[in-house]
Parts: sequence; C-alpha cells; structure tokens
Amino acid sequence: MLDADRIYHMLGLAARAGKVADGGFSTEKAVKSGKARLVIVTGDASPGTARKFADMCAFRHIRIVTFGTMDRLGHSIGKLERSVAAVLDEGFSRQLENMIRQQMQTEAGTWQD
Repeated sequence: MLDADRIYHMLGLAARAGKVADGGFSTEKAVKSGKARLVIVTGDASPGTARKFADMCAFRHIRIVTFGTMDRLGHSIGKLERSVAAVLDEGFSRQLENMIRQQMQTEAGTWQD
C-alpha cells in the first residue's frame, strides 16, 4: 500500500471513530473550541480557505498540514469533496503527523509547525 493510501485509510478510521470534523464550518468550530489537534487542508483548496485556516491555526498553535486533494480527502472519510478537515484525537493526530511527514519526504507538500 502506498504511503498516501495509508494516510487516507487512517483518516477513514479516525472518521469512523467520530474523531474528524470535516468541511469549513465544522473544522472552524473545532479549531475555535480547542478540540482540533491537527488540521488538514488539501492542496487544491482555494487560496482563501488555505490562508484562513493557516491564520486560525497559527493563532491557536494548532498544527496544520497541506496534503492531498479534495476528492481523496472527502472519499476517505465517506463524504463528498472536502477541502479541510480537523483530527480531534491526539493519538490519531500524532500517527497522521508522522505518516504525513514521511510522505512529504518523497512527495511535494507543506508542513507548518
């Protein structure tokens, strides 16, 4: 299984466990309430969406990563296209952070601390 497929699979597991907030409104609510542990913005998200969540996460010291596509993100969590999602569980977020960091060593992507 490719590393990207493993990441999407892990996101799906987190979603089935109820540990993912997806879409702009739900993700923003999770970030502002302090529940988000990791925010994922897709590479094909609009510049405005990417900037909005980058600023919001930086202000609240929440990790944010640019990874994947809207289609694959949505499909992995059992929804239609999604440009942003928040992982709400610390264990899932740590595992995903590690997997995405490894993937970014071989593919293009952006990691922000």
